[in-house]
Amino acid sequence: MALRPVQVNIKAVDPSAVGGFWAEALGWSLHEPGVTAYVGPGGDFAWPHPDFLGIDFVPVPEPKSAAKNRVHLDLATTSAAHQAELVARLEALGATRAQVGQSDDVPWTVLADPEGNEFCVLEPREVHRDTGPVATVLVDCVDPRAMARFWGEAVDWTLHEVTDEHAVLRSAAGVGPYLEFLRTPGAKTVPDRVHLDLLPYPGDDKEAEVDRLRALGATDLDLGQGDVPWTVLADPEGHEFCVLALS
Repeated sequence: MALRPVQVNIKAVDPSAVGGFWAEALGWSLHEPGVTAYVGPGGDFAWPHPDFLGIDFVPVPEPKSAAKNRVHLDLATTSAAHQAELVARLEALGATRAQVGQSDDVPWTVLADPEGNEFCVLEPREVHRDTGPVATVLVDCVDPRAMARFWGEAVDWTLHEVTDEHAVLRSAAGVGPYLEFLRTPGAKTVPDRVHLDLLPYPGDDKEAEVDRLRALGATDLDLGQGDVPWTVLADPEGHEFCVLALS
């Protein structure tokens, strides 16, 4: 049995507008099959994508709080010129500069999307040459080693590196973004605005997978979701995630 990350889920007051921003930012397409807005590569709606994590924007009434998101996206660039051009283009689309405690001399640029979700435009890094536009899904945490133990068992991605400061996973096929857990001061204080959605493989039993996650240390979470086909859980540090049902 195994679970695969299939999308990043972002809560939004206006899914169409913020989804449109991210579609332009990544050079992907915006699809609105129902109440959510989905951004993914290619012109046709393909879900789940075999190589990339799409982004699903889910409507909520509450705007983002002033607290920094504990999960954010890092965007890849290929050169210093590309980084500068991308930052300028994103600002023209509605992104704003964000201060999350970084020093003035870091080589990446911290921005926020039109609803205030922070993200980084990274300087060119060889490790990200084949990730596509999203280099990393980065998760703030207290204990990267503990996160590596849980997530390394929770999903079928390969653990590439683990230290006291960070843990890094990626699809076993070596495609798409990395998932990084970065040691960060401060504990989680507000519900996650951004989280991962996981999906069983065809033929696997969703409830058996959920039970397996509970045995690994996940806990059930009631966000007022009611009777829905997905299961909302939290990892050992309280980061929310969902296990989706096979359609």
